[in-house]
Amino acid sequence: MRNNRAVLTHGLVWLVLLAVLFLLNVREHPDRAAIMVLLYGALNIVIFYVHYFLINPLLIGAGRYWRAATYMAIVLVVSIAVKYGIALYYDDIILQYRDNDNQQQTLTPMRYSVAVLITGLFFMLLSTAVYVISSNFKTREDRKNLETEKLNAELAFLRSQINPHFLFNSLNNIYSLAYQKSDKTPEAILKLSAIMRYMLYESNEEYVLLEEEINYLENYIELQKLRFKEKVYVDLHVNIDEKGHRIMPLLLISFLENAFKHGVSTDPDKPIRIDISVQSGRLHFNAENAKNQVNKDQTKGVGLTNLRRRLQLGYPDRHTINVVESEHYYSSELFIYL
Repeated sequence: MRNNRAVLTHGLVWLVLLAVLFLLNVREHPDRAAIMVLLYGALNIVIFYVHYFLINPLLIGAGRYWRAATYMAIVLVVSIAVKYGIALYYDDIILQYRDNDNQQQTLTPMRYSVAVLITGLFFMLLSTAVYVISSNFKTREDRKNLETEKLNAELAFLRSQINPHFLFNSLNNIYSLAYQKSDKTPEAILKLSAIMRYMLYESNEEYVLLEEEINYLENYIELQKLRFKEKVYVDLHVNIDEKGHRIMPLLLISFLENAFKHGVSTDPDKPIRIDISVQSGRLHFNAENAKNQVNKDQTKGVGLTNLRRRLQLGYPDRHTINVVESEHYYSSELFIYL
């Protein structure tokens, strides 16, 4: 695609330059305008691309200056010979001119050769300038692509860390239910199955629908509730201005994990509160809960560290994250411009 675009750009530029050259000559010299455009234009274009593809890589890329200078001399000598041959064939059109006294004059071979030499050097210099600019653009684009690939690889690695981390916690929970011979065990396995299906298949995309991510969070909450004999209170409020918003997958789960890790609530007056809203393209996620020292999970995971790095990679300068923790209270808040 990039090569096709470059060829099209070069073709259009040459077409415009040849058209301008024709228009500049057609009024004063209608008999030689076509010759200037077709013959001399084509020869100068050949000089440009011979220098572009053959000499510039030696001159700039490989540093083989003597070889490059030899090729330049050969190209200039050949171009002078060819152009002078054309001039001799069209002697009355190209070599003949009128001086200030309107007297017919003939260009000497030396004067004509110097003029052709200067023209050839101009197109070689132009070729080098275009080559340097194109090389810089290509280098910048390749570097950008490399950085993008690196970021994608790092994001994939960070995402892969979430799955075993979550799976480890969930299997522990189901093991506890099974050990207690709880009737909740089959339901917990079904919830985990739905969650894993989302994690394995849906979350492979770079972005997913926000509705799917919220459904995943709801399944996670239900799975967590099955762990406890007592009723667990979680208030989830969702307010989205319109459908179709997309978000990086598995981004919000770390907040829920930390909310449950710092203590589930069996007090209806102090539930875990989760608010998710989207207004004018800005996502606001807030999770807060009072700490429960009895049920508090003492394990430490990679959740928030992983989350911060994913946000830096996926939403640079487009997010704000705040975590407040005290002896009796835990709150996490996230703003993202989707």
